[in-house]
Amino acid sequence: MSQGPVSRKNDSSADGIPAPSGAVNLIDTDYVVGQDNIRGRYLVNLDIHGVVFLISAVTAFIFVALALAMHDQVEPLFKAVRDWLTVHLSWFFIGSANIFVLLCLGLIVSPLGKVRLGGTLARPDYSYFSWFAMLFAAGMGIGLMFYGVAEPMSHYGTALGGTAVDANGLRTDWAPLGGAAGDSAEAARLSMATTIFHWGLHPWAIYAIVALALGLFAFNKGLPLSFRSIFFPLLGERVWGWPGHIIDILAVFATLFGLVTSLGLGAEQATAGLHALFGLPADTTTKVLLITVITLIALCSVLTGVDKGVKILSEVNMGLALALLLFVLVAGPTALLLTGVLDNLGAYLQYLPALSNPVGREDANFSQGWTAFYWAWWISWSPFVGMFIARVSRGRTVREFLTAVLLVPSLVSVIWMSTFGGTALHQALGGLTELSQAALELKMFVMLDQLPISAISSFAAIVLVVLFFITSSDSGSLVIDTITAGGKINSPVSQKVFWVVMEGALAVALLLGGGLVALQAMAVSTGLPFTIVLLVGCIAIVKGLCSEPR
Repeated sequence: MSQGPVSRKNDSSADGIPAPSGAVNLIDTDYVVGQDNIRGRYLVNLDIHGVVFLISAVTAFIFVALALAMHDQVEPLFKAVRDWLTVHLSWFFIGSANIFVLLCLGLIVSPLGKVRLGGTLARPDYSYFSWFAMLFAAGMGIGLMFYGVAEPMSHYGTALGGTAVDANGLRTDWAPLGGAAGDSAEAARLSMATTIFHWGLHPWAIYAIVALALGLFAFNKGLPLSFRSIFFPLLGERVWGWPGHIIDILAVFATLFGLVTSLGLGAEQATAGLHALFGLPADTTTKVLLITVITLIALCSVLTGVDKGVKILSEVNMGLALALLLFVLVAGPTALLLTGVLDNLGAYLQYLPALSNPVGREDANFSQGWTAFYWAWWISWSPFVGMFIARVSRGRTVREFLTAVLLVPSLVSVIWMSTFGGTALHQALGGLTELSQAALELKMFVMLDQLPISAISSFAAIVLVVLFFITSSDSGSLVIDTITAGGKINSPVSQKVFWVVMEGALAVALLLGGGLVALQAMAVSTGLPFTIVLLVGCIAIVKGLCSEPR
């Protein structure tokens, strides 16, 4: 145990990671943060981990080139990859997510929850409001906008239709669980429970595990803020060699492709909204131009850093999202929506055991096409969101950290889905057939069109999608840059610029090379190996916490 770093080699404060405050149990290693980096001025200033940066960058370049040059050939390949992984490994994704939830809940109630990230005397760097705003905006902003209406309506339609079987007795429908054929009230209830399941405890447990692991080994153990550090209790000094290189490269790929999946969704929805509101063509050209413009705005934001650009934009996001939420709540069926929050939460808890069951599922289309994809998508996002949450969570106890990260965003998701999804379901039950017929990216705008001042609310929704787009892009680029800089936070600006541009290029390449199918395929593909990384990392978390003073 130590009252700070045992030696200069463990003092990473000079590289942007604060030294521990108070008692901690530092790991004594000969590794110096950035010792394997390439430094100097080669046209631009560089401070990169040679192996991790070069392999990640070159692979991304090759992928962009192939997707743009052979988009007709790669689209069927993307679809085949996505379908194979979700069909054959759905049990693995669903079971792994359950493990992450159980570990989080166990740590909250255990004595290990008293451990403080950063040392016994560390105190939080951000207020609760700023902290919640940043983790929520980074975590699932675009997804809530895209699926807030689309997902409840999709599940409602399939649940109401009930089950269907082919000549071999296999389910061919997409209804969750057994559906609710002909029962509109129960179909609505099941659809909301299912939607909350996909946006509640499970995804935030995934994020929390990654963030806790990174924060513990960087702020308490004195190791670089990099994914390889999590495995030091298991691999020892070998984490600084090729085993660690592979872990960090997987984290970069998972972050890149998980992020561009959400950027693609944001481009789809923003383009659809601009078409509905202003008549702009909803074609690929518009989407590419939109991604380009937003990437340029994200460049400006990322250059100002976390304490200015990302923090300010996240708080603006939070304020505008709250305003839109309150508008729909007041303009929609207010009493029904307020009571619906508790009803939907009760339905979620009722159906939670069945929805989280990884084996023996009869609703294969739903569990594979929805839940397995979602969990792979969240896991592919987890390096990005987890590292970002870790960077802004120093000073929190493990119990405070896990409770907040697990429960607060989950509760906000329940309220958001109950408000937007509940309003849409109320309109559909009232006879609005356009909602069921509209494309996924248009459903929210169709719902808003039935409320007062729809032009203003729809424009606000578009702005919110764009802002979430920007915060996701600049937050993601900061995280990828940290990984490829050997765990350094204070790296040259040129490297952050490179990764912002690369994210935009990948989003464009995947949209041209297969649209959302390509985006989903890459999210699932990179989520698979990183799921294994996280499962092994769970062991390291427990070992690391057990050695910390409380």
